[in-house]
Amino acid sequence: MIVGDLSAIADEYRARVRRELAGIASGAPAELRGAVERRVRALLLDDRVALGRGELEVLVAAVVDDMVGLGPLDALLADPAVTEVIANGPFAVYAERNGRLTAEPVRFRDEQHLRDVIDRIVGSAGRRVDEGSPMADARLPDGSRVNAVLPPLAVDGPLLAIRKFSRERLTVPGLVDSGSLDEALAARLGRAVRGRLNIVVSGGTGTGKTTLLNALAGFADPAERIVTVEDTAELRLDQPHVARLEARPASLEGRGEVTVRALVRNALRMRPDRIVVGEVRGPEALDMLQAMNTGHDGSLTTVHAGSPAEALRRIETMVLMAGLELPHAIVRENVSLAVDVVVHATRSIDGRRRVAGAQGIDRSRRRLADLDDELLQTLIGARCSAT
Repeated sequence: MIVGDLSAIADEYRARVRRELAGIASGAPAELRGAVERRVRALLLDDRVALGRGELEVLVAAVVDDMVGLGPLDALLADPAVTEVIANGPFAVYAERNGRLTAEPVRFRDEQHLRDVIDRIVGSAGRRVDEGSPMADARLPDGSRVNAVLPPLAVDGPLLAIRKFSRERLTVPGLVDSGSLDEALAARLGRAVRGRLNIVVSGGTGTGKTTLLNALAGFADPAERIVTVEDTAELRLDQPHVARLEARPASLEGRGEVTVRALVRNALRMRPDRIVVGEVRGPEALDMLQAMNTGHDGSLTTVHAGSPAEALRRIETMVLMAGLELPHAIVRENVSLAVDVVVHATRSIDGRRRVAGAQGIDRSRRRLADLDDELLQTLIGARCSAT
């Protein structure tokens, strides 16, 4: 059989394979991919499709990626320079490289094609997204974070954002070498972690808070037992004694949810030397403060905020969300006693991420102050005497 347009041929075989293999759609991804590829090749051979070797491989890859992968997004996600992929509807795909978003030439066939990819991602994570529940968070098998929004909330078509999970772990020396972190500040932060100060990393979206948190945790003593708690597991610590906990969303039936707050509470029973919470976003802030104030010195977390002062105010607000009706003055005092240092991360207009600075809580003056050597030593001395 002589063929012309590869995309038309791909559409034909995609439909045929989907009908034939519908019964194994719930299989493991690797098994499903292998079954699809074998069946596509068999059909092409049976039909005696005349294709060159290169065209054949392109056609097979197109059908397989579209049925068990992420279709046109697979090539972008395989690019090591890409850190985020965004689809604003089926015909507007963007990728982030070096902190800057650019439009990409790839596109989905239509809105249904994009919906199929979203359903595949969300369904593999045990979630559901439809008109009745049009928003969902999930993650890919490699740890990449996914957010999807469907109409009617998404006015111009389905929206999909994928933040890639970095396979290359940045260290503090790496951040210094790249110019993202001042060498003198890096040395102070290393002393702060080793001195078991409680540290909050603040910053806006995409400023590298989790990357910085992971790097700072690398200063912890390898002999310590560290329990990490995350909404989506991203932290990768080099220490040998690390227990990782990840929150679980509710099932399709609305059961089985395990929140970050529940995991923080459970972490206190796991004999941790330190607790590292990927990000505090709600009432789990109360339990994090209790951990910091009850002998788990050296705990670390991140919070979404525009400045160190705003980070402390946000933590106060989140503690008030816990529903215990604590007086605001008591909450503020608990925050000031629990948190020692706030490290702030920023991202400039050109996309560069950097650590803007660090401030410590000067308790003698009841305010934040730049983390110089004198304040650092005072805070470490206070922690040591308290224990």
